[in-house]
Amino acid sequence: MIKRPKNIRDDILQRSWLITAGLIALGVFVIYRIFYIQHYALYKGKPWIDYMSKTVRIDTIPAMRGNIYSNDGSLIATSLPYFEVSIDPSVADSTYFYTRVDSLATLFASTFKQKSKEEYRRELVFARHEYEKNARKGNRNIRLLKRKITYREYDIILNQTFKAYRITKEGKQEPVSWNGWPFFRRFASTGRSKGGKLTISYERYNPFGSLAERTIGYLDRGTRRGLVGIEASFDKKLAGSPGVGLFRVLDDQTFMPNEDDAGLQPINGYDLYTTLDVNFQDIAETALRNTLQRYKASHGCVIVMEVQTGEIRAIANLSRYGDSTYRETYNHALAGRANPGSTFKLATMLAGFEEGLPLQKMYHTGDGIAKYSTATIRDTKRTGHGSITAQQVFEKSSNVGVHLIMKDYFYANPAKYLGYLKRFHLREGTQIQMLGEPIPKVRTPSDKLWSKTSLTYMSYGYESELTPLQMLAFYNAIANDGYWVKPILVKQIKQADEIVQEILPTQSAEKIAAENSLRKARLILEGVVERGTATNIRNPNCKIAGKTGTAQKLVNGRYVPGLYNTSFIGYFPANAPRYTCLVMVDSPRGFSMEQLYAGSVAAPVFKEVADRIIGYDITMHPPLTNKKNKTSEMSRQLRAGHAEDLRIISEEMDIESPVNVDGWVEAKKASEGLKWENRDADPNKLPNLKGMTLRDALYLLENHGFKVKYQGKGKVASYEYKQGFYHLILT
Repeated sequence: MIKRPKNIRDDILQRSWLITAGLIALGVFVIYRIFYIQHYALYKGKPWIDYMSKTVRIDTIPAMRGNIYSNDGSLIATSLPYFEVSIDPSVADSTYFYTRVDSLATLFASTFKQKSKEEYRRELVFARHEYEKNARKGNRNIRLLKRKITYREYDIILNQTFKAYRITKEGKQEPVSWNGWPFFRRFASTGRSKGGKLTISYERYNPFGSLAERTIGYLDRGTRRGLVGIEASFDKKLAGSPGVGLFRVLDDQTFMPNEDDAGLQPINGYDLYTTLDVNFQDIAETALRNTLQRYKASHGCVIVMEVQTGEIRAIANLSRYGDSTYRETYNHALAGRANPGSTFKLATMLAGFEEGLPLQKMYHTGDGIAKYSTATIRDTKRTGHGSITAQQVFEKSSNVGVHLIMKDYFYANPAKYLGYLKRFHLREGTQIQMLGEPIPKVRTPSDKLWSKTSLTYMSYGYESELTPLQMLAFYNAIANDGYWVKPILVKQIKQADEIVQEILPTQSAEKIAAENSLRKARLILEGVVERGTATNIRNPNCKIAGKTGTAQKLVNGRYVPGLYNTSFIGYFPANAPRYTCLVMVDSPRGFSMEQLYAGSVAAPVFKEVADRIIGYDITMHPPLTNKKNKTSEMSRQLRAGHAEDLRIISEEMDIESPVNVDGWVEAKKASEGLKWENRDADPNKLPNLKGMTLRDALYLLENHGFKVKYQGKGKVASYEYKQGFYHLILT
């Protein structure tokens, strides 16, 4: 009979202690063996720890950084592989080394021309001698080139084909060939080279040069991580994951991959597909640069955003450099927080409309000067605007008028006005995918600097600081039927052709204002261009809506007359908004004060950008009516050529006159309209060239072995052969 323990709990506890003691003993034994093997067990006559530290080490293998693409798939940032070329003179046996060193020296001298053959040979042989003389110690990493080589040069070293002959046992010559330079080619039997080392590194390259340089960003030279722009904001996605592998130690700073070790391979970074359009970007940068140079301005920016999606098509930032050139050194559009000036009047007007402000309500601005508490409000027009409607207050950009509107509706209740600003998304950032966007500075009654005049100055764009992008998003909401849209720069993240993440447009669930208020806002924005401060940019082919903004610059705590931050924000076409655009030009100089206002400086840049975008974006052009082309069109345009080509042209142009014969044909008038006939089909005889296009005539003449000269444009009117050439006259 089995005797049960008196206390099962004590029995389980006793056994647990025994198991724990056993595991501790096993752990101590394992640690002891690791320590013993590292410090006392020998490998090739040395303790393992000495051997590993001096001959082999574990190191990272860099991953290839992902590419950045534009909206149309153009490559705008990529990583190109470069290779450092060196050789370990200790790897090859003596026979191989001394029979191949001349060939290697000849190849490097003739291909790269950095040293002569004799200099290369002397350097390599000396390194081998030193290695052998010093008990197989010495420099084991001879750098053969001062610069890194490109992938094309790398491919030549590894894959260049060589041909020779060898003598068979029967005494016959037999052709042989092999790929790769001596010491560098890998042998099929071992999979290893004879000491040639090509160490890869990746360098970032922007195919479009400085275009959108600050937005795309660049890398820190030391860490190779993204420093600014998209490169920094999406660094983890772009960087990938480095691999791990064994490396042979050649000297204190040089390591060669162990070719027998597969290691843990790196995972390349993801590719980013941005919303940028390189053509829009070029348009924006060119227009901005020309104006900055003309006005000797400090800096400026242009942003172009698609209204409904919030996709940014262009974001140009240029700053004056020391040598009077302009470069992308700071992202003013994203991080340049400043007083928005009169462009902020739209927020005041929209808040007023929400409170019931009629467009035709009269305001008496007098001679353009008004006082309120300690504030003196002045209009830019020295004689003032007199009595004007609320609509004209905005169109003429009257500071006095906006102050009076603010006084009517919000001086008694600042919280209500600030509530509207929050509703308009003007008290928060856009949360764009880029790092570095600051939160808007909008003064509130809880601030220490709040005063009785704060709302006065805020009404026309002072005592608040916002970035250009934040102001653009507000104007875009007006164009987008009241829905605020989050700006985006990256719309897809891919791994090869697989979409890893897709960023869809994000818009507010509710409109920022009532439809009636939005309608009034759109009317006064159109009025600025039609009758107000920006009549100089009226476009008869595409209606523009927008607002000028001229803010005095604050220097050492004081606003300086004549030193302005000018801007224009608007959208086009006004009747069916497609794009919203902001232009900012800071501190223009060299002209009279009136010529330094936004209407003269920033607004023309907007018009130039809009005009060129309209010309480029064919989706904005009205469709042409598809009319059937008659036979007369065929007779006028297509007189001769190859039948198959003419059939394709007729089909594409929808021309009524089928080409019902084959070969080289010509059109002849007939009673029923147009008749096609074969020209001479004899391949040994040149057909009649009259009426042919230059392409067809060149094809025929050059296939017959003739040289051709021509002048004019259009179809072949006449031709003659003289002095060894066929001379064609085109009309």
